[in-house]
Amino acid sequence: MTPVRPDPLSALGTPSGIPSWISSARAEALEDAVFFSGAALCQLHLVFERVDVPHALLRDRLALRAAEACVALSGRPERAGELRDALHLLRPGDLPGPAGETCLAWRRAAERPVSIKALGRALPAFEPGQIATWLDAGKGAPVTRAAMALEAVLREAPRAEIAGLILADAALAQSLSWDHLVPLLATGLKRADLRKQGDDLRFACHRALIASAVEGVRLSTDLARRAAHLKAVAPKLRAKASGEAVEMFLTCDAIAASALPLPDRAARRLCDRLVDLGAVRELTGRDTFRLYGV
Repeated sequence: MTPVRPDPLSALGTPSGIPSWISSARAEALEDAVFFSGAALCQLHLVFERVDVPHALLRDRLALRAAEACVALSGRPERAGELRDALHLLRPGDLPGPAGETCLAWRRAAERPVSIKALGRALPAFEPGQIATWLDAGKGAPVTRAAMALEAVLREAPRAEIAGLILADAALAQSLSWDHLVPLLATGLKRADLRKQGDDLRFACHRALIASAVEGVRLSTDLARRAAHLKAVAPKLRAKASGEAVEMFLTCDAIAASALPLPDRAARRLCDRLVDLGAVRELTGRDTFRLYGV
């Protein structure tokens, strides 16, 4: 008899459950923060081993949250709904504006495997050599490398918070041998944290990652459940190219009906059908210029 390989998450009860002692952690010292952030990142790493989690969709939704956090740090009022509109409702030749550029940078950073070329596409204002230098600024443990990359960027370019946070997440991903950047730090750091240096910044990054990794694990649970339901109802769809449309929903945070590989009327009918089946949600609450997502 071939032994059954144990599922490392089976004891947790869900595809991406997380122990309560991590989710309720209160790190008051650097040593505690190091321990709890390591435990949270370990749970997130296990999530990335799961085939039932829609990884591209998870990264895209985390990118939206990171963009929202960066926009808030800059004092701008746009939130998730406005950021989605800034990306998906642009006409050819339109510019997305500062908030839309922030969202686009995070989305580009997370959608392709980590490389200098991919990061340069997300951060076109910086030279590849400069990006490479910042990315390699840190040595040691993963979070230490991330903090040192962030500090290196802000030391040379104090107003480049978005670039610093993207490169910090990229350094973290490389240290953990993740293929893709996972947007984590931006949602957990405060503006005051970005002015810290050395151990103070490292402590802030550890604390930020505890909350962000826990939230990432929780989000993966929700998206795995929603993705499973979408796949279950997919055979009921009669429209041509509906399979390709389903794959788009499993990859992107939000999609306009006009972006689907179907004629306009057929695309709208497909979206309405998926909403009726509870497989996707209409995200805007509007009667026109609607966006849909899992």
